[in-house]
Amino acid sequence: MALELKDVTKRVGADVHIHPASLTLEPGSFNTLLGTTLAGKTTLMQLMAGLEQPTSGEVWFNGRNVTGVAVQKRNVSMVYQQFINYPNMSVYDNIASPLRVARLPDAKIRSRVGRMAELMKISAMLDRRPSELSGGQQQRCAMARALVKDSDLILLDEPLANLDYKLREELRDELPKLFAERDCVVVYATTEPTEALLLGGRTAALHEGRIADFGPTAEIYRRPSGLTAAKVFSEPPINTASVKIDGGRASIDGKVSWSAPKGLADGSYTVGIRPHHVSPVRRARADVVIDGTIKVAELSGSESIIHFNAFGNDWVSLSHGVHPFSTGAPASLYADMSRCFYFGADGRLVDGANAGKAG
Repeated sequence: MALELKDVTKRVGADVHIHPASLTLEPGSFNTLLGTTLAGKTTLMQLMAGLEQPTSGEVWFNGRNVTGVAVQKRNVSMVYQQFINYPNMSVYDNIASPLRVARLPDAKIRSRVGRMAELMKISAMLDRRPSELSGGQQQRCAMARALVKDSDLILLDEPLANLDYKLREELRDELPKLFAERDCVVVYATTEPTEALLLGGRTAALHEGRIADFGPTAEIYRRPSGLTAAKVFSEPPINTASVKIDGGRASIDGKVSWSAPKGLADGSYTVGIRPHHVSPVRRARADVVIDGTIKVAELSGSESIIHFNAFGNDWVSLSHGVHPFSTGAPASLYADMSRCFYFGADGRLVDGANAGKAG
């Protein structure tokens, strides 16, 4: 039951919400839409579900064009960040409602509702009304109702955002397992690169209504197709600078230099390096010294996030431990440039540059 988007676009007036998008999501697959707020994740999911109709292009499901088919005629479940429950029904009846519509036997309904309530940690609340629950408990009820249904397509739009930390961690681990044996397509939207990595599967990186990259999540992270995808998949933001390569040496503004990857032609590039490869302490002799001016130092009990200005750009260092710096003070930080990406003038990752090592 593959889901295919064929050059789907969505315009509202003069605004383009989704630029031509083509995706194929395989049966039994877990897929993540990763992007910032307003990147187009919710709109893309609504097009998949039939809640919105594309301005152009087609949506196919299981080999059938369903572009004009209403959502009521599709076997789809969707969970939003803002929970939706039936206020006059008990939690049990909320979860059981789609199974009753499908006319399942009572014994099977009890079994499925019980299993889902246990997973969502709301077994003790089945007799209550949604208004008697906390916000997080109400979201768990809404998720349970969507997941208990044996849908062909399950769309999860930032469903864990309103849950407490511990439950989020548990569900991130459980969700892929829950669908592992189902022949359905699961699409999960998130703004968090770490969450996408934890969920695994395949990820589409979205930016301003465009699909910047799509593929196995770990591969997209380790080797993004271009600078846009690398930016989407980096939090804190990836550090960038203009680089010139001459005679096997890479340099930024002629101030710092290092050995360029073998086979990389002389010329101009954009280099990208993730914050966890920039440290306030030297970790290897080959680390490149980056001199800058401290803008903000965010310290916690386990890590330090240091924002500083270097080469006229805002850079970020993310490291373990507490490393205090004074705002406005000069500082030297250390970058492992063997871990950086090289992007050409077209923004595409340069083939062969640090393949499999950056990330």
